Order: sequence, then C-alpha cells, then structure tokens
Amino acid sequence: MGVKSVFSGLWWVVKKFWGALDATRRAIFNLLILLILIALVSGLINRGPKPLQDKTALVLNLHGPLVEQFSGSPRDTAMAQLQGTKQKQTRLRDVLATLDAAAKDPKITSVVLDLDEFGGAGMAGLNEVAAALDRFKASGKPILAYGDSYNQKGYFLAARANEIYLHPMGMVMIEGFGRYRTYYKDALDRLGVSANVLRVGAFKNAAEPYFANAPSPAALEAESYLYGDLWARYTASVEAARKLPKGSIAQGIEKLPEAMEAVKGDTAKLAFQSKLVDGIKTRDEMRDLLMARGAKDEKGKSYRRISFDEYQAYLKPGVQHGPSVGVVVAEGEIVDGDAAAGRIGGDSTARQIRQAREDENVKAVVLRVNSPGGSAFASEIVRRELELTKKAGKPVVISMGDVAASGGYWISMSSDEVIADPATVTGSIGVFGMLPTADKLLDKLTIHTGGYTSTWLTGGFDPRRPLDPRLQATVQQGINHIYDEFTTKAAAARKKNVAEIDAVAQGRVWTGAQAKERGLIDRLGSFDDAVKSAAKLAKLEGQPRLNYIERELGRFERLLASLDEVVAPAVATSIGNALRAELGFSVPKAMQQVQGELAFAAELSEGKKPFSAVVHCLCTAP
Repeated sequence: MGVKSVFSGLWWVVKKFWGALDATRRAIFNLLILLILIALVSGLINRGPKPLQDKTALVLNLHGPLVEQFSGSPRDTAMAQLQGTKQKQTRLRDVLATLDAAAKDPKITSVVLDLDEFGGAGMAGLNEVAAALDRFKASGKPILAYGDSYNQKGYFLAARANEIYLHPMGMVMIEGFGRYRTYYKDALDRLGVSANVLRVGAFKNAAEPYFANAPSPAALEAESYLYGDLWARYTASVEAARKLPKGSIAQGIEKLPEAMEAVKGDTAKLAFQSKLVDGIKTRDEMRDLLMARGAKDEKGKSYRRISFDEYQAYLKPGVQHGPSVGVVVAEGEIVDGDAAAGRIGGDSTARQIRQAREDENVKAVVLRVNSPGGSAFASEIVRRELELTKKAGKPVVISMGDVAASGGYWISMSSDEVIADPATVTGSIGVFGMLPTADKLLDKLTIHTGGYTSTWLTGGFDPRRPLDPRLQATVQQGINHIYDEFTTKAAAARKKNVAEIDAVAQGRVWTGAQAKERGLIDRLGSFDDAVKSAAKLAKLEGQPRLNYIERELGRFERLLASLDEVVAPAVATSIGNALRAELGFSVPKAMQQVQGELAFAAELSEGKKPFSAVVHCLCTAP
C-alpha cells in the first residue's frame, strides 16, 4: 500500500510538471507568432521617431552601473531575463553622446537629472559624465536634479546641476572612501585549510585575507594614500561645483551627530541647511515646477520630456566609412581564452586588436582599459598583440578608465601613449599565486590518503596532501619570474631602469595623478583626449571617425539581440503564469552568483594549469 502511495505521488508530480511544460511550450509559440506580427506591423508603421516639440526636457534617468561595454552575450542577457535577474546597465559613451547632442539640439531646453536608479561608477567614469554635464551647461541650458535621496556617487553628478531638489523624506549620503575586508585565516585554520599564498611585492595585499586576520601595515599605508587622494579630489570637486567653503564636507561629517540632533533627525532639512540642495519638494511639486519652467505635455498633466533611452533614437550616426580610429574596450577581469563582453579574454581581446590592425581603414588604435587584472598569461597575450600593432606602424594609445591595475596595467605597456583620469586606480605591479591544501581538514574528519608515485612531483598539487616545501620553492621561483617579466616590460615601456620601476611597484596601487608623478603614465586626460592623440599620431585631420571593434555576433545571437527587449520579459511572464497555474506555486528567482574573495579563491583552484600566476589587485574603483 505504501509503495502504491509513493508511485501515485510521483505520478501526480510528473503529470503536473508535464502540464506546466506543455503550457509553457504553447505560451512561447503563441508569443513568438504574436511578436512576429507586431514586428511586421511596426516595420510598416514606424518610419522613425516623431519630431521633438519645443521646450522638451531631457530626463537623464540613468539605470544600473555605468559601464564601458554592456556585459554578457545576447544569449546570456535573454536567459537572465527569463530567470528574472537582468540588471540594467548604462553605457558611458551613450551618456556622453546624448549630452553633447542635446546641448546642440534646439528642441531640448533643459536636462533633468534622475539618479534614483543609478548604480554608480568609479571616479574616472563620474568625471567623464561630470565634464559632459558642464559642457551642456556651457551651452546656456539649465540642469535640474531631483532625487528621493542621493548617494555619494549620484550626488557627485547632481552637484553639477544649476539647482538640486530633494524629497522631504530624503537624504544626501556622503560617506568618504575606503573599505573593510573580511579576513579568513582563523576560520581556515579551524577548518584545517591552508591557503599557501605565494607573492612578490611588499604591497601586493590582494591575497592577504587568506593568510592574515587583519590588514598589514603596508596595506594600510598604501590604501590610506590611495583613498586619501581620491577623497580629497571628490570633496574639492563637489565643493567647487556647489560653491561651498573648502573642507565643509569633511567638517559636516565630523559634526554629523550634533547637526542631526539640531534638526531633530530631519535629513532633508540638514541637506538644505548644509547647502547641499537648493530646495525640498515632493514629486508633484517638482513636476509642477518643471511644467512652469518648460511646457506641459499633450495631456497637460506633466511636463514635456523625453527619457535618456528614448532620445537615443534621435542621435545621428556618424560617418560609416573612411579612415578611422579603432577603439577596443578592455573591461572586466582578464581570463584565459575567449570571454564575452564584460570580461577580457586573452584570445578574444587579442583577436579584436588584430582585427583593428588588419583593417586598412583603421589608422590608429585606442585601448580603453577598465580592469583590475587577472591572468598574467592572458594579459601578456593582449599586450603582445598591441606590440605587433605598433610594429605594423599603427599608433596605439591607452585610455585608462576607472581601474587599470595589475593585469590592467600589464596590457597597457605596449603603446605610444598612456592617458589616465586623475582618479583612475592603477599600478599594482605585483604577482601572487595560491595553492590551497586541506590535509588538516581530512585529519579532523579521520580521512586518510596514500598511494605510490614515481616522483615527488606526482600529486604535488593534490589539495588532500600537505604542500611539499620543494614544490613551494619551485612555484615561488615561477612567481618571481613573472614579477621580473612585469617590471622589465614596464621599465622598457616607461623608458626607466628596472630598479626605478621596482621602487614604485611592489604591488602598490596609485591614483592616476600619483601614477603620473611616478612616471607610470604619460599624462592625465579623458577618453576624448586619447582619441585626439591617436588621430594626431596617425595624421588624421578633423574630428576622427570612431570604429568600435567588437566581437561579431552569430545569426542566433543577432536574433536574440534584436528581440531581447521584447521577447525575454514576455516569455518570462508567461512561463511564470503557466507554472503558477499548473503547480500552484512560483519558482523563486535564481540566487545571485557568490562574489568576493572566496569565489575568487575557488576559481583559482579550478584552472587548467596546476597553478596560475595572478596579476590582480582584487580591487574595484571606489
């Protein structure tokens, strides 16, 4: 009887699952047919965007993090949407192009900054957007900012506005720069796991959490120097934009408890009294202000406006043919082999550089670097391809974004010029490797290993065995060699001797301004400065045409890309409805991939090689 009940229960589950699967299949096919019909009708009707009306406000509503390149493939994006995990991203070059076009557009009379959904960026990216906002203001058109609240990165942009408004229950949260890290030594000791970190560089602190319980004096010294400079630049820029007394932001943080008591916890009132905002308004009051300043929309219930995404349809494409500056975006961690957008694959990025080199219309190459590093081998594959491009007679200019540290610096060493933002995080010339072992953990579990090997090296990388001192010494020599390669190539690139590079290397991280003082870069500037320099070196006249060299998509990927914004959300909704109807419950969203140091350590142990030399700063742009 019990067996019959079990089989009956299993049959019920299978039947319900099959019903859900069949319902999902029908929903997907119906949706595809509907979308094809919509696309056909839309193609016949939609001849382009409607002409903009006078007194239109451009709402710069930035969503998600600011990136150099959209991450992932169209297939990845579609699957993420189906799972309900898609994260919106905003591409930096789109923001800059939008603001510069709007400044010249007579129909656009103002910009409204809406930063509530802005995911932030590093200081270099923020500086680029801030400069574009300043250019827009220079055209004589006002910028108004409104927010439910402002975080530190969002406020950096809002400070460029002519007027800043805040919701009555909002706040301006400016905290400063720095970080606390989690240290795992005691926990690993209790588990019986040894990290066995091998490194070169007194300041190469990326792997410290695995063998220490607190930051070393060297780490604290380096980070205080880095974050102190970034904080000084942030406060100076905001105070100048808001016409605040020098040092007023730091002073406000020091006296925050007393100030909050004085306003009885009213954070919006405190922001107004501190002159961080110009007024406090509810959303409807802000809407009324914008209607009075501009014009009412067709329904007369709001102001005439166009969103950031909608305005993209009005941007005129540049010249598509002729001599150009090729731009290769190197964003994300550096990994061996091929990688989708959002990561730097040694092979895939090298292939893009080679494509630019072999394109007769590309007269110079700009490599836009935004990377904390990664594989030393992959970094060298990319650097070598740039070296070959220089030898072929095409100028190469490096434009450093938020981060160009460790491996991000390595790939920047074969160029005619290196340009960084003053707040770029760069340097970190150092190497480390890790050989985790868990023999003590097995001892605690009373599990034993044994067997015969023909040499001491056989099974030497087996994490169940204690690390052989001979293997440790051997791997350390390999790490030392990679560091020597790093410093030697850096010395040749910077026209210095190795001792001079070693003095500012040792894994230490610098801001762009500090790196310029130490000769690690050529000059400070923006991406546009890098493009102009490349065009000048290539003897191109006038405004150069930009040719972004990106991985070519296959037919299926192109289909996904074209249908991505419509199909995936609709399919996801239909699947969810079908499952709820058939099973009576919703499938929970997939958990986000575990990030941080432990995930990074796990990746190292899963590589193709027995050990890897890693040039990574384990840092992000503040």
